[in-house]
Amino acid sequence: MTPSAQSAQPRRSDATRAAILRAARERFAADGYERATIRAIAADAQIDPSMVMRYYGSKEGLFAAAAEFDLRLPDLTSVPPARLGEVLVRHFLARWEGDETLVALLRAASTNPGAAERMRGIFADQLTAAVAAFGTDPALTARRAGLVASQVLGLAFTRYIVRLRPMVDTAPDELVAWIAPTLQRYLTGTPPS
Repeated sequence: MTPSAQSAQPRRSDATRAAILRAARERFAADGYERATIRAIAADAQIDPSMVMRYYGSKEGLFAAAAEFDLRLPDLTSVPPARLGEVLVRHFLARWEGDETLVALLRAASTNPGAAERMRGIFADQLTAAVAAFGTDPALTARRAGLVASQVLGLAFTRYIVRLRPMVDTAPDELVAWIAPTLQRYLTGTPPS
């Protein structure tokens, strides 16, 4: 076979990776992150479990590669500017409370570089676009989005991963009251000089 003919054919490893990702997506969707196992995913892909570990390193790495994440951010252009912080805190609390995949990704991101990169990409792409949409100074958009991300990821980490008792015991409305002013300042406040 000529080199050009070889490059035209998909590599066997590409097909194996695709089969693993397809099986992982189906298994995570059916069983959830906690109950899905590497062995079950490998069986679904009709490969040895060691191949999953070879390509993805861990269950967390596989999950980060396989899962589709959409923050489903609200259209901030339709939100009164004085309510941006409140709307975002409420939105993120609802997303974290109702989606175990985001909690699983956050847990994985704390120990797995691939999952951390995935989390960075999700927040950088989706949150920055949402912040840019409501008309912030383009030179500050990424900074403002990063500050918002630091707050909501910190909230999620302490409430859903570490399960810090005061954060777990606080009602969502009270969390909104505490955190919304900080997000509001990040989004619309005058930058420090």
